[in-house]
Amino acid sequence: MNVYAIWQQFIEGMRQTTLLEYIAVFSGIVSVWLQRIENIWVFPIGLINTIIYIWISIKGNLFGETSVNFYYTVMSIYGWILWTKKDAQQHHIVNIEFSNAKQWMQQLLFLAFFYVIIFFVLTYLKRSFAPNAIPWADAFASATAYTGMWLMAKKKVESWYWWIATNIASIPLYFVKGYVFTSVYYLILLIMAFFGLVEWMRRARKRPQIMDDSPRIVMHTQ
Repeated sequence: MNVYAIWQQFIEGMRQTTLLEYIAVFSGIVSVWLQRIENIWVFPIGLINTIIYIWISIKGNLFGETSVNFYYTVMSIYGWILWTKKDAQQHHIVNIEFSNAKQWMQQLLFLAFFYVIIFFVLTYLKRSFAPNAIPWADAFASATAYTGMWLMAKKKVESWYWWIATNIASIPLYFVKGYVFTSVYYLILLIMAFFGLVEWMRRARKRPQIMDDSPRIVMHTQ
């Protein structure tokens, strides 16, 4: 596909963008901005985005993304509760921090587990019900999103690495499915994720780190 053909597909896709998709995209952008500044409204605004995208993903045979957005919905409620919890001294019990080596291993295992399951499920669906499914790409976007949302609820800096991976995978995935505006949305989220990563790294470094027996892995941006 040449540049002109891609441009034509972009123009046609934008013409076909529905009001629901516009609402989902703008609420998603707002929720990521709220996440970057650690604002609790990230969750109720994010719920608007995820519920709409459950419907959009089902229509587009993006069953992995459907599962992701259902998972987002559940985890948004969980994260909303977790972010508001305080101890006896009225301090939040969850704060932005880096992962240690053990937690990194847990994240990689979590990612691998969901990638394998989603890949095989989508491969079956592709043969039987959804010939337009793209199992390997959808499974990767879904598994990284599962991991990112899990870590976001726990306020781990590394959640942004997984969001970056999700966004990179989702840009072409939604474009080839005809959801051009959503593809642009993920491009915007990709840019915002880099700013979110830098901000959360700054906030994590400002907090006194509680030392434990596991060495921490701190990845630095340029």
